[in-house]
Amino acid sequence: MSEVTLKSADELQVMRKSGRLLASVFSYLDNQVKIGMSTMDINNLVERYIVDQLKARPASKGQYGYQYVLNASVNNVVCHGVPSTTQKLRSGDIVNIDITLEQGGFIADSSKMYMIGDVAPLARRLVDKTYAAMWEGIRLVKPGARLGDIGHAIQQYAQKHGYSIVREYCGHGIGREMHEGPQVLHFGQPGKGLVLQEGMTFTIEPMINQGKAKIKRKNDGWTVVTGDKKLSAQWEHTLAVTSKGYEVLTLRDEELS
Repeated sequence: MSEVTLKSADELQVMRKSGRLLASVFSYLDNQVKIGMSTMDINNLVERYIVDQLKARPASKGQYGYQYVLNASVNNVVCHGVPSTTQKLRSGDIVNIDITLEQGGFIADSSKMYMIGDVAPLARRLVDKTYAAMWEGIRLVKPGARLGDIGHAIQQYAQKHGYSIVREYCGHGIGREMHEGPQVLHFGQPGKGLVLQEGMTFTIEPMINQGKAKIKRKNDGWTVVTGDKKLSAQWEHTLAVTSKGYEVLTLRDEELS
C-alpha cells in the first residue's frame, strides 16, 4: 500500500466526479437487481453501463489479476465474492455489490447491500445496523481526529447490537491508486492511530458478521466467507477530509435527503 497523499482542490474536484458517476451506477442497479438474476448478469450490466453510458473505466477489472468489474457477496460471503453464471439471486438473499470506477485518473470505491424479495427480519436487521455502523465512523471524520476514533465507534456500535467485526480487511486510502495509505481499521482505540488532515481521501467499509468474527477464504483465492456460515453484511463509501469535517464523495441519491 502506497503512502498517504493529500489531494489538492483540483484533484478533489475530479474525485467528486468519479464519485458521482459511481453513485449513478447504484441508482441504475436499483431497478435492475431482481430474483433470478445471476451475479454474472449484474457484473455484465455494470460493465456495459460504466463503459458505454458513463465513458469511464471499471477500476477493479484487471486489478491484482481480477477478471470482473465488481464483487457480489451473497449471504455468508463476507467480501470478494466472484460473479458467477450459476449463482442466481433468490428471495431472502442479501447481497453486497462492491464496485470501483475510474475517470480522469482518480478512482471511487463504494458498495451497497441489496435485499432480495422477502428478507427475514434478522437478516434485514444486520443490513440496517451495518449501514448505521458505517455512519458512526463517517460522522467522526474531521481534521485532528484519529483513525482509532473511527474504528472504535464502528466496533462499539456493532458489538452493542450483538455483532462481530471482521478484522482481516479494512478501509483504505484511495486516489490515483485503488489502495493507498492509510489503512482504515473498523476497530480500535480512541485517541490512537494516524491524525486526519484536510485533503486525505479514504474508504470506510465495515464488514460485520451475524455470528463470530472468524472467516476463511475459499479455494478460488478470492471469496471470503464466515467461518460459522452465518450472514455477513458490508457497506462502503469513499470520503474526503475537509476543513470542517468530511465529504462523502460516493453519496447516493437516496442518501441526499
